Amino acid sequence: MERALIVSAGEKTVQQLSELVSRRPSVSVLAAADGPSARRMVASHDVEIVIVNAPLPDENAIHLAAELAERNAAGILLLVKSSLADEISSRVEQYGVFVVEKPIQRTFFMRALSLAHASAGRLRGNQLETVRLQDKISELQLVDRAKCALIQYLRLTEAQAHRYIEKQAMDCRITKREVALGILHTYEP
Repeated sequence: MERALIVSAGEKTVQQLSELVSRRPSVSVLAAADGPSARRMVASHDVEIVIVNAPLPDENAIHLAAELAERNAAGILLLVKSSLADEISSRVEQYGVFVVEKPIQRTFFMRALSLAHASAGRLRGNQLETVRLQDKISELQLVDRAKCALIQYLRLTEAQAHRYIEKQAMDCRITKREVALGILHTYEP
């Protein structure tokens, strides 16, 4: 189930936005009245969409939207007065924040919500790919350290050390990472 967080000081605005957001299927709506509450909710819940209604009573809504966009993969919508929309949009577009003018036009808001949702999905995919690649790099570094240990202590060539690790992994039906850890445990203090 998708979660949306609405950050707004006014309860009436939260209710109106909740009604709009709830038109999307399978959406659970959370609400926060200020920046610190919003940060806590984003940290403790898996939130796909954050809607920040400017102004906020305790802090700058622009800074909050930019900070939330930098720290997680949620799609961020920032609601601002139409007279300020162009100026604010140029300040937050680098963070991937979508600016929606107030008063809100329902069709434009729903399109912006869809774009924010698509953007969040793409960011999450990129984050997963980044984690996968970091794990792969970590494994390669570990295997290289193990090869160096085999070269140093058993006087193998690099090709022989590589083949040894691969063969051990296949024969024992374990990963090269596990073989490398065993080698390092044996030869490194």
